[in-house]
Amino acid sequence: MYDTLKRCLDVVGASFFLVLLSPLFAAAALAVRLSGPGPILFRQARVGRRGEPFDILKFRTMRVSQRPGPLLTTAGDPRVTRVGRVLRRWKLDELPQLINVLRGEMSFVGPRPEVRRYVDMFAETYRELLAVRPGITDPASVAFRDEEALLGRSPNAEELYVHEILPRKLELSQAYVRQRSLGLDLRLMARTVAAIFGWGATSEQTS
Repeated sequence: MYDTLKRCLDVVGASFFLVLLSPLFAAAALAVRLSGPGPILFRQARVGRRGEPFDILKFRTMRVSQRPGPLLTTAGDPRVTRVGRVLRRWKLDELPQLINVLRGEMSFVGPRPEVRRYVDMFAETYRELLAVRPGITDPASVAFRDEEALLGRSPNAEELYVHEILPRKLELSQAYVRQRSLGLDLRLMARTVAAIFGWGATSEQTS
């Protein structure tokens, strides 16, 4: 019952916000186009429900390069454009994920989808997390709102992410999966908006 109702709310909500925010989509798309050569949308393969891969959609925030760069983005990353910094600051680069929600690849709330590299590193934990649709936001997204800044202060961002940040994020995601309810989803969405606008302190608790 919960899954069916949640999917209905996802479809209705994504459709509503895609129409409501269409002027913002158009403005963001134009800004990205004017920021430099490259596609408006960034696509990256992520691991979704039941381990099925899908392309997550974001507004492109980085300069196009022929050479693959690091998977992680840190504060002050020179690859990020001026427009990209604004989009990332206000999470506007995530707006195209409403399309992922409408397609059924994601939900508004659920464990954030990862790239295959990190899923394989924590395969046992992900068996539980991949039983549900990944989401645009979850408790880990709120708790690690300043993740790029944390990574930027480390001499080895990859090591910090794999050994400290990601394990903690997975713990929070597991707690969400075990407690999930529509009430919790609504609270997490409200906390996400509050975190973006800096309204009060964030917490790692899921209830």
